[in-house]
Amino acid sequence: MEKRVTFRGIWLPILLVLPQIVITAVFFFYPAGKAIWQSLFIPDPFGLSMQYVGLGNFEYLLTDPYYRGAFATTAIFSGLVTLVSMGCALFLAVLADRLIKGSGTYRTLLIWPYAVAPAVAGVLWLFMFNTRVGVVTWYLGQLGYDWNHVLNPHEAMGLVVIASSWGRVSYNFLFFLAGLQAIPRSVVEAAAIDGARFWTRFRTIVFPLLSPTTFFLLVVNIVYAFFETFGVIHTITSGGPQQATTILVYKVYSDGFVGQDLGSSAAQSVILLILVSILTVIQFRYIERRVHY
Repeated sequence: MEKRVTFRGIWLPILLVLPQIVITAVFFFYPAGKAIWQSLFIPDPFGLSMQYVGLGNFEYLLTDPYYRGAFATTAIFSGLVTLVSMGCALFLAVLADRLIKGSGTYRTLLIWPYAVAPAVAGVLWLFMFNTRVGVVTWYLGQLGYDWNHVLNPHEAMGLVVIASSWGRVSYNFLFFLAGLQAIPRSVVEAAAIDGARFWTRFRTIVFPLLSPTTFFLLVVNIVYAFFETFGVIHTITSGGPQQATTILVYKVYSDGFVGQDLGSSAAQSVILLILVSILTVIQFRYIERRVHY
């Protein structure tokens, strides 16, 4: 018999959820409303006057080739970060699930990178791939490859993808490992007795049972690539070279704080919020149908 908590009055439930409501209103609804309001104006850099332009900021952005290029860059970047981080995490989780000796040490070492802030992770990878003193760059030079992410757009994109994925592998690893350990051993062992090889068992039994975890991580990693990778890009490439690594969230910063175009920056924030909301709705509406609970 299911037991439910009941309240005699309405004030106690309201009081219990009031702190969360206040935090959400102050740190989400108020900034979002402020951005929507500011996107309808062109303020001067000093904030002394504002000119109402309606949807003029949005019309300008949709016709701006640099902003459309940032859309394509964001799509490529977020797709690569999600694919690399989830793929590596799943591979390591499978190894950790099968490892017997030293499994605790192995798992602890894999979790550590999650404690590194994105900006610090960007600095670490920047030093390793520095064109003058980077250890990885030196080894690549010994192999005859001249690495220079400062001038090569493809190398710059590859570097920020690797740095962003590195810090996210640990987070995905924890969830994949928990999902693997929740799968009944009897099901996998029965398939092994029937003669199914490891990859056959993984493809037909393990991975379908991991679909709830995979779906959750897919949504979370796309949102992470859209928003939380700002520190990595800012410390490594600052959006360059030639805006090759300027994703949407970094363009909001560069136009608003560097270029002082506050109206356009606010409009970009609104578009980014709408875009992420649409992607999340699409994922929950269509991709979730393939999830096996």
